[in-house]
Amino acid sequence: MKFGSVGNPEEIDFSIPQDHIDTARVLNQVKDENPPQIYVGCAKWNKADLKGFYPRGTKDELEYYSRQFNSIELNATFYRIFPTDTFAGWYEKTPDDFKFFPKLFQEISHWKRLNEVQSVVDDYLNSASNLKEKLGTIFLQMHNNFAPKDFDRVVNFVENWPKEFPLAIEFRHTDWYNNETVANQLYDLLENNNISNVIVDTAGRRDLMHMRLTNPTAFVRYVGANHPTDCDRLDEWVKRLKEWRDQGIKEIDFFIHQNIEKESPLLSAYFIDKLNKELGSDLKIPNGDSNPQLF
Repeated sequence: MKFGSVGNPEEIDFSIPQDHIDTARVLNQVKDENPPQIYVGCAKWNKADLKGFYPRGTKDELEYYSRQFNSIELNATFYRIFPTDTFAGWYEKTPDDFKFFPKLFQEISHWKRLNEVQSVVDDYLNSASNLKEKLGTIFLQMHNNFAPKDFDRVVNFVENWPKEFPLAIEFRHTDWYNNETVANQLYDLLENNNISNVIVDTAGRRDLMHMRLTNPTAFVRYVGANHPTDCDRLDEWVKRLKEWRDQGIKEIDFFIHQNIEKESPLLSAYFIDKLNKELGSDLKIPNGDSNPQLF
């Protein structure tokens, strides 16, 4: 994923900002002794993007991928609505504990820009629901130039979204977070409708690190730079996720991208190893490599 990429990552301040003041309040409302569910994955499973990840002779890429990771951020669903039997096939070939986190179709977010999209949403959900219990949080990614002037469209979309399907939304226009009045209205809308506020960690758009959780699910899209700073950045994320665990977070959905995606599995393995050690989780380390050499 090239979004937010820069040519000089060593010059970027990658420190994670302090949490928004309301994040602790949201988490403390649901705090109990149960550990959070944690899902870590890549954005794609095809061999062309994850070159070198699959053993020679691998016949089914999804089947192999789903036995190395417990989740996938499914970007393919942005480009088309797959037929019901495709989703059903994905369901059948993946383990019981595997989850898909699909992106909503671009007609909804980019072409119609949330205007009169109910029939498209219904078609999408009719197909995606064939993933059954393996369907994780669906996420909506709005175009960079979708601005708060169309806030009424967001309100209508959110309030009419079928609540049985967990949803996360990613906004990219800077005014959604840099305009305090707009930001507070957005946070209230998402929180009142139990919708996750996607956090994007990428080099060139540090303004998207709003650190405001609107429900007990952290949906994080991390974009590495194929650079040694990637590991340091993930170390900081492990610390923050440990704090959120102590405050009561219920689910962590963390998806790792790279500008050159073939290194995403290695970086994910590094991150999962750190999570297991610091949070006491027991996630499988992809390809069984507990000490991957990245750089």
